[in-house]
Amino acid sequence: MLKKIGIIGYGWLGKPLADELSNSFSVECFSRETITNDASFWQNDTIVIAINTKDNYLQTLQKIARLTKPTCNIILMSSTSVYREFDEEIDEGAEITKVALQKEAEDLITSLKTNVLILRLGGLMGDDRISGKWKNISTFSDGPVNYIHKQDVINITKKMIENSVTKGVYNLVAPEHPLRSEVHKKNSKDFGLTLGTFDGITRRIVLSEALVKKLNYSFVYPNPLDMWK
Repeated sequence: MLKKIGIIGYGWLGKPLADELSNSFSVECFSRETITNDASFWQNDTIVIAINTKDNYLQTLQKIARLTKPTCNIILMSSTSVYREFDEEIDEGAEITKVALQKEAEDLITSLKTNVLILRLGGLMGDDRISGKWKNISTFSDGPVNYIHKQDVINITKKMIENSVTKGVYNLVAPEHPLRSEVHKKNSKDFGLTLGTFDGITRRIVLSEALVKKLNYSFVYPNPLDMWK
């Protein structure tokens, strides 16, 4: 019998994720705005939460936790922004002391549900999301980037479900970390973008070895310099 997957958040990531998962599973989707009390949706075996942190985020997570069945597996698309206080190499074992909204969300959902898989996504790239193509920012700190391509997020999520990984915290970040200035310079040349300026440097490198080891995963886009081939 096909595993039944529900996805909340039918946007830039959620829609192609749903398309991919529907090749192997029974998939239903809701946008954040249309979260409903419809009992059938909440009987799904796994619920993927792929919404941003805007507009009553914590209250939305509480509602989702209340509506899902007790045995439901929750996959929360979180962010490596939880590591903001660090300026070094870090993995999932880092002790976070400066708790912001995204970490509050992780803690909330794990307190409310038994089977929670937290995927901390690096900077999401691919398609129209091009590093260096920004509307309002022209000055950047330099330093190693912690990016991941949308396709790798989709592949990893599918593999987690296929392998029945229902608990834990994993960083989803490409294993190579070129400097932001390198990536921007290449993209400004390739896409005709105006190159911004760089001021200061960060040294944070988010490691994803735990994920690679768990799934024996090979990244489709291991190097952010090649994410827009």
